[in-house]
Amino acid sequence: MTDQAEQASAAQQALPEIPGKPTSASRTTLSHIMTHSDTNLLGTVHGGVIMKLVDDAAGAVAGRHSGGPAVTASMDEMAFLEPVRVGDLVHVKAQVNWTGRSSMEVGVRVLAERWNESAPATQVGSAYLVFAAVDADGKPRTVPPVLPETEKDKRRYQEAQIRRTHRLARRRAIMELRERRVAEGYED
Repeated sequence: MTDQAEQASAAQQALPEIPGKPTSASRTTLSHIMTHSDTNLLGTVHGGVIMKLVDDAAGAVAGRHSGGPAVTASMDEMAFLEPVRVGDLVHVKAQVNWTGRSSMEVGVRVLAERWNESAPATQVGSAYLVFAAVDADGKPRTVPPVLPETEKDKRRYQEAQIRRTHRLARRRAIMELRERRVAEGYED
């Protein structure tokens, strides 16, 4: 083992064991009715409005799960499936899918229904966000492990591990490319 690996292993062992939290402990739904002030030039709800609701709901879930402040580290795969219209009641459902030492992946589903109809809500979007738990100084802090409860939760946990692997591989590949370009004399 290298000195760095031994130090990391010792640091991990020195951390107090934090009891896990079930997925349901921090799951939440944020609902909001869309008005004219939320529209874009096409007359539908602006994607940025939906993205803010997604980030708000995911942030609440991350804070609940970690027991304190958490900041958005990244947003992956924001998909808009259907347009949202003025008068739609939007429900943003979020839950922690996976946890690392100080980071959490939060999965978000966006549903919309007409405010004055009894038809069921339809899914209009989805996203995955990564949050980092931070202390008062903005430094990373340890989060409790998430404990998947249902088969869906277990599937989401496994899929989140795959997304994490891809995020890390993408970051490594980009950094290697940048280093290679600098070594070849290109300035970015």
